[in-house]
Amino acid sequence: MRVAIVTSDARVYYMATKVLKEYGIPFLSLKVGEEIPFDIEIVLTAERDLPLVDFPVKIAVHDESFIDELLARLEGREGLKKVYIAIDPGERPGLSVVADNRVTEVHHLKSPRDIGIIVKLLEKYPGAKLKIGHGARRQRMLMLKSLADLLGYDYPIMVVNEAKTTPKVGGLETSGVSDIVAAINIGLREGQETNIGKLLEVDEPTKREIEDIKRRSREISGTITISSPLAREVALGNITLEEAIKKHRRRSK
Repeated sequence: MRVAIVTSDARVYYMATKVLKEYGIPFLSLKVGEEIPFDIEIVLTAERDLPLVDFPVKIAVHDESFIDELLARLEGREGLKKVYIAIDPGERPGLSVVADNRVTEVHHLKSPRDIGIIVKLLEKYPGAKLKIGHGARRQRMLMLKSLADLLGYDYPIMVVNEAKTTPKVGGLETSGVSDIVAAINIGLREGQETNIGKLLEVDEPTKREIEDIKRRSREISGTITISSPLAREVALGNITLEEAIKKHRRRSK
């Protein structure tokens, strides 16, 4: 047991027990004035009971939002100085959370537009900063545009030179491992501060980039070579390569 509920308020007791059970957090119930065991780390109580509960770490329960502060303390997020949410862009981006030079979480995203977890992590770690690797331009642009739609074009972000962040990983069970390791390395590196909007200000794609995207469309579809205008849209991060192939198919019918 790390959590105890110590209160004379029936409403607070009911609310605290209900939320703790929903989150699967074990707890001890005590009356005000009872001795609190040595292994308890956090006490939940009512505002009116705060002066009566002799314990160093107390959280006053007003509503169900107390769980945010409780989880932060239980997970050690309280008092973190520097937290970075780092992204290794790609078809399946790697994601890491680096807090005070310690890796606390890693994730493997389904696609560049799979940004829901990033938004949740920004809520989970208030004050955290975003970092993103400078490579994989096409996928990076897709991700940045999705982030801009939710966070705004002025949202701050750091761009990191990701050269030599992706290791060679041997073995059979390596899917996604190198992406995650690269995201960890990006989180540990210094970056240049900017905002999402500025990172989206890019030059026109080169002829080589256009031709490379058209070549990829043939590899993926087996038969279709998308048009240069569609390849340009892909290069700029406006649509995915798969979406461009679908558009080409519709236009050819």
